Amino acid sequence: MKRKETTDRAMAILARLKKRYPVPETMLVHENPWELLVATVLAAQCTDARVNTITPELFRRWPDPASLAGASQEELEDVIHAAGFYHSKAKNLIGAAKRVVEAYGGEVPHTLEELVTLPGVARKTANVVLWGSFGINEGLAVDTHVKRLSFRLGLTKNTEPVKIEQDLIRIFPREEWGDVNHRLVWFGRDVCDARRPACSECELYDLCPRKGVKTPPEPPVRKK
Repeated sequence: MKRKETTDRAMAILARLKKRYPVPETMLVHENPWELLVATVLAAQCTDARVNTITPELFRRWPDPASLAGASQEELEDVIHAAGFYHSKAKNLIGAAKRVVEAYGGEVPHTLEELVTLPGVARKTANVVLWGSFGINEGLAVDTHVKRLSFRLGLTKNTEPVKIEQDLIRIFPREEWGDVNHRLVWFGRDVCDARRPACSECELYDLCPRKGVKTPPEPPVRKK
């Protein structure tokens, strides 16, 4: 499909997602950039809902980078155990806290280049923090939902997150990047499930090539 056709379809998809989710935002509960960064690191291979049950105690014990930098890994592991991959997550969070304190004066940096120098922070997390905390669209965060929906909707042929991101930022306006992520994530949770997409209830049905969907779904029943 030609770029213009893909872009036109992407904008039609976005218009419908805007109608469904007029005020998109992350589901991760946070009060500042550091808390969003920590929560996003914990959310890897873990649901936002579960992360939100972990972070209150985590932030009660270690409310800022300086306090977490001095935490023992074992104690932190006990607190974040339910998030999964707790050994590497605890190690990375303590490492990130130390670097924020030592290199950035205790403040979360504002650039992609600086953020990805923090242990455990790759492009996805950096993009989430930049948009969610600073309103900066440097890139488009590609998580499992965005990856799945982008392919199903025919917006990319790639499977690698970095390449998918490049495809998406070419077809969506820069000012929409952060909210495109949130809207696709919400739609992936509510409608376009990984194993059982609710195609018969989907308002994107006529725009979607349903790539990778094995069972041909019935079209939605339109209300008269």
